[in-house]
Amino acid sequence: MRLRDIRVPTNAGARATLISSSAEQSMTTKPRQPLSLPLPAWFPRGTALLHDPTLNKGTAFTDPERDALGLRGLLPPHVARQEDQVGRVLENFRRLDSDLSRYILLESLHDRNEALFFRVIIENPDEMMPIIYTPTVGQACQQFGHIYRRARGLFISAADRGRMVEIMRNWPHREARMIVVTDGERILGLGDLGANGIGIPIGKLALYTACAGLHPRHCLPVVLDAGTNNESLLADSLYIGLRQRRLTGAALDELVDEFVDAAQQSFPGIVIQFEDFANHNAFRLLRKYRDKVCCFNDDIQGTAAVTVAGIFSALRVTGRRMAEQTFLCLGAGEAATGISDLLVAAMVGDGLDQAAARRRCWMVDSKGLVVAERKELAEHKRPYAHPHAPVGSFPDAVNVLRPTAIIGVGATPQTFTQQVIEAMARINDRPIIFALSNPTSKSECTAEQAYAWSAGRALFASGSPYDPVELNGRRHVPRQGNNSYIFPGVGLGVVTVRSTRVTDPMFMAAARTLAESVTADDLAQGSLYPALSRVREVSARIAAAVGAVAIREGLAEIDPPADLHELMLQQMYDGRYASFAGGAD
Repeated sequence: MRLRDIRVPTNAGARATLISSSAEQSMTTKPRQPLSLPLPAWFPRGTALLHDPTLNKGTAFTDPERDALGLRGLLPPHVARQEDQVGRVLENFRRLDSDLSRYILLESLHDRNEALFFRVIIENPDEMMPIIYTPTVGQACQQFGHIYRRARGLFISAADRGRMVEIMRNWPHREARMIVVTDGERILGLGDLGANGIGIPIGKLALYTACAGLHPRHCLPVVLDAGTNNESLLADSLYIGLRQRRLTGAALDELVDEFVDAAQQSFPGIVIQFEDFANHNAFRLLRKYRDKVCCFNDDIQGTAAVTVAGIFSALRVTGRRMAEQTFLCLGAGEAATGISDLLVAAMVGDGLDQAAARRRCWMVDSKGLVVAERKELAEHKRPYAHPHAPVGSFPDAVNVLRPTAIIGVGATPQTFTQQVIEAMARINDRPIIFALSNPTSKSECTAEQAYAWSAGRALFASGSPYDPVELNGRRHVPRQGNNSYIFPGVGLGVVTVRSTRVTDPMFMAAARTLAESVTADDLAQGSLYPALSRVREVSARIAAAVGAVAIREGLAEIDPPADLHELMLQQMYDGRYASFAGGAD
């Protein structure tokens, strides 16, 4: 894509934004040719340019650029290559002694030099992704008011009712195409973190760019500050949010309604990803908006897709059909329900009718096995509340139901005990053990425990990263069943074809594409997901599959291209510097 127009939004002062002439039809990508001189009068120069993270290249500004942009003398004389700058960041990153310190270093880099920040992540995904997202982002959210340095994203509070369109128009990048929004009530497995939850949208959108190449200017993190019921935050003098109890019921609904309307007015067609809303709101909000605007809930639908992809991979090892499986979820909230819904769709695709498929999916919550006889069940649990005698504990449920797979999404650590995993290994030759709760402190078991207690036979996946495990002369390489394999590619596909809705078949397509990306060598070492080093390749394939669904369902607003996969590759931002004054970097 060629850069043909340079402009600054009218509400952004001297802040420069580079926009392609085809931005209205597609995504902005890196410039493919240098900007010609003379640059427009509004283009930032000198220290203003160095303080703009979207344009700053630091010591990588070339000599012609330094002369043209008033940078001579403001930078050390040596012109660095971007790869040298990456090396300097890594040197400083690796000498730090805590993950929170590493998170702060990367966020400071993001605030200073956006392109370099993404190059560091893209080139080192295994090392960087656990820092910018799970598990470290959980600790960062807990401490957000204490490590706060610079605003990123939009903070929209209950005090802003009636002004949301005005607030959204303060956002400097008018080409925003993807919002990740949270109200902070259920951050990971950590609970109500209020406005501190902004760290989740920031982290998710960084992964959209790093993993799938969604341009940073298309990304808008938002926290809806509806208050908090977290007593420690309300008493914390450094807490960044409203000091009031959380809105509920109609008051919260009015806040979300105005936000959704304002988002569509300010950024027509923008995709809204709901993130880390509590169960009692998440399902309701998804049902309310999914057929009105382009939106999805990653905790429900993204988690489902990555889990089902892992199950598809595991069944390549066991040689069993999907329709033959019995699934038992520890947890009965957003993740468990979304996973079960997509598993049902997969079993229906394998020949079962819906009722029979649902009977193969079970859940255990804090009161024991979810059964039909139980009174006052939440609506989302009812499809999976089957006729059965009460069972009080998860180990008992394993022994009674004899599942082929257990899936932990209840954020209760160490609940896949030795008793549970040994039982699974007695029932199954290759037990499927998915300990998906995150951060790591909430994981149902560790990789080492799963392999040791199953005599190395477990097909294991986790929500947070674990190191390889050596056991009886064999090296097991577990990989994360992390949503970062799914939502970035889904977002890239939806945005690129300008889909008007996000549908369940898109997530099934994403799951199948992810599973197809797992190689025989991956499976041989116990990996049910591809290496993170391949995540951009995989995301492009998922984006193409999602785009194909949108076109087939009549939801896409572009003419079908000859090659969807190639179109996705062309859109992907890679963090390499643009040239502002001629010549290559």
